[in-house]
Amino acid sequence: MPGSVTDISLLPGWAGPLFTAFLLVLGLCIGSFLNVVIARVPEGLSIVRPGSRCPRCGHVLSWYENIPVLSWLALKGRCRSCHAPISPRYVLVELLTGLLFLACLRRFGWTYELFPALVLVSLLIPLTFIDLAHWILPFSLTVPGIAAGLLLAVPRGADVVVDATVGAVLGFLVFRLMEYIGWKVFTKEALGGGDKFLVALLGAFLSWRALLGILFLSSIQGAVVGIALLALTGRAGPSEQPPAPDAPPSPTGSGPTPAADTAPASDVATTSTSSGVTLPSSDDVSLPGMAAHPAGGAPVAEAEPEEEPEPTMTWEFTRPGIPLWKRLLLVPWCLLVQPIPDAPVDEETGEEEEWVPGPTNIPFGPWLALAGLEVMLLGPWLARVLPMDIALLLGGAP
Repeated sequence: MPGSVTDISLLPGWAGPLFTAFLLVLGLCIGSFLNVVIARVPEGLSIVRPGSRCPRCGHVLSWYENIPVLSWLALKGRCRSCHAPISPRYVLVELLTGLLFLACLRRFGWTYELFPALVLVSLLIPLTFIDLAHWILPFSLTVPGIAAGLLLAVPRGADVVVDATVGAVLGFLVFRLMEYIGWKVFTKEALGGGDKFLVALLGAFLSWRALLGILFLSSIQGAVVGIALLALTGRAGPSEQPPAPDAPPSPTGSGPTPAADTAPASDVATTSTSSGVTLPSSDDVSLPGMAAHPAGGAPVAEAEPEEEPEPTMTWEFTRPGIPLWKRLLLVPWCLLVQPIPDAPVDEETGEEEEWVPGPTNIPFGPWLALAGLEVMLLGPWLARVLPMDIALLLGGAP
């Protein structure tokens, strides 16, 4: 802003490139830390202790093995101790964070608006990679992220605080309603329970005006890519049991070696919630109950598959035997947070079964994050190149 303390023209000529380089290095370092978040948060592990180490041999990394990008290149992508391969995801996250920091600088300059933008980037990157790998959006990232978006709006004035609050509340409620409507229409989970928290986070940072554009862009881009993957690979989203990103191949070659500090799945369920949408599947071209003969001859009858139990949806406050005062307390929790539909239960053990994504499921969180970044970083450009009505729809009008 010209004439303010953030006006770069008030600084010496050499200071601008120096500060830009500093911001890039800062982004690379934060990206290195985000790799720790991506690897440990889904497992319920501390992001502070222990220090970075090889998941195969436990070798604790020295400071010179933790230099963003350079260490990975110097080590040729392998552990210095056991020579196990190190996932290129680490370099990708570091470079992506650094480049997005520079994109935020180009969009907002050295103004206060740059700081919330950097915080939002630092939240969306781990949420995206965690959702791609584990199909969850951890509460430990989304809930503090919503609070951060609201707090960072305070220095910008009361109007911005109101817009951020409306954005968080409206985004949450709209996706909660979509979650319920999807269940009523398809009688199965149609929208992951964690997506509404991510939309609330985006609304808190970008205000309610950006929500329609985020919903439009994420739906279009996710559907196009999901349908393309479904046609090419037979599966819209990642595999249902993806390997750990930093786990090296096992000695037998049969799969990845699990990290020694992996937490049980029950720990994850207490701190996160699922994310994703279901794409419509194409009709089977074969006749019901018939399969092609192995030798190419006449079709033979298939064995009848076991029927899966019908999914149900029961509000907790309607269950019998609950005191009235407890019913009243359960009503807001059920309407806003209770998973839809009920989690499937194992008939033998009586415990909830872990949800497994089907071939037409696609994680929606990464597309919401991408759309949020597009609206935030490309807003002025969209306002210039698109008709005003469409630019307003996508939140691109200045």
